[in-house]
Amino acid sequence: MVDPVPSTALPPSPASFDPGSSDPLVDELLPENLRRILAAQAAEDDGIAAQLEDIAIAADHRKSTALSQRRSLLARTLEPLAQLRAAARELAGLTELLASDDAEMVAMARAERPTLQSHARELAQRIIKALVTGDDAGIASFVLEVRMGVGGDEAALWAGEVFEMYRTYAARRGWRFEIVETKPGDAGGLTHAIATVEGVGAFAALQFEGGTHQVKRVPATEAQGRIHTSTATVAIMPEPEEVDGVLDSAEVKEMVTTAQGPGGQNVNKVATAVHLIHLPTGIEVRMQETRSQGQNREKAWRLMRARVFEVRKREIDARRSAARRSMIGSGDRAEKIRTYRFKEAIAVDHRVEQSFALPKLLAGELDPLLDALAEKDVAERLAAL
Repeated sequence: MVDPVPSTALPPSPASFDPGSSDPLVDELLPENLRRILAAQAAEDDGIAAQLEDIAIAADHRKSTALSQRRSLLARTLEPLAQLRAAARELAGLTELLASDDAEMVAMARAERPTLQSHARELAQRIIKALVTGDDAGIASFVLEVRMGVGGDEAALWAGEVFEMYRTYAARRGWRFEIVETKPGDAGGLTHAIATVEGVGAFAALQFEGGTHQVKRVPATEAQGRIHTSTATVAIMPEPEEVDGVLDSAEVKEMVTTAQGPGGQNVNKVATAVHLIHLPTGIEVRMQETRSQGQNREKAWRLMRARVFEVRKREIDARRSAARRSMIGSGDRAEKIRTYRFKEAIAVDHRVEQSFALPKLLAGELDPLLDALAEKDVAERLAAL
């Protein structure tokens, strides 16, 4: 499973890490560029610890909370680093025992050494994974958007199943899953659905699900038993922690109208529907899910912030690494990322080129698939450092 973000409780400050004087085992297990990053993180952690002792900062709840959260994220690498250095010292001690004249001590050292070496390698991998996924772990919530693609009524049915797959998985993980808006299809399913997902490790786990999900199966309405191909598109949009700077309200045109039903007719006489247009990008949000104008406005602005943030994040990612974007996690809705084959009862993810049991995925058992995607992503990010 994807590693969760640790709690915001203050971790003990690890010893300062100097990449130039580290243990040979640490040098062997962690590349030099990563050791430099760890040294910078250790220095940052020491600085935060000093700031948190300042009475003025301690009295500023917002600032102290932000610093504590940042320190908690740093602990994802610095705590296992401290454990790795302790393991390195133990291994050095065992190496000395191997040269001892005491046969019993030599036998003990030989027996314990493989286990300790394996533990050290596991700690190193944990550090590497935490280093390259640190930004993702800091995202507390995201907006999930599922839309029917090509395939008519069957596409709407499929979109409904995909949305339910994520809802079930969120329930299994204990995450908060709040439906913002749904629109049913004419024959069932959903033409589109929007939800917010919040929980420890939620975005880190599902960030690669954005794209086109293709299904191949015989629709219930197909009398000849022919297999049809339909699609649903998924978007995963991280919600920014800080609203300031993400969206300038002066750049958004807001209109309030009466809610409309099928065919455009008004379904009530009170203006409760909220329509937002972000003028620089042309992004539009319409919200009429509730009869409360205030609730619709809140949901509309929340969704607008997420969509604008997604666009800006994509631009930054594109500038950072076009190669990485093409390999995994680009979130491009036109990208076919997975094919669900009902005849063979498998789902093939085209990025990791692996097959997974279809019934288990639809039942919300996504961890093996998500772990495979995360493993590939870590390898690609590490190579890009």
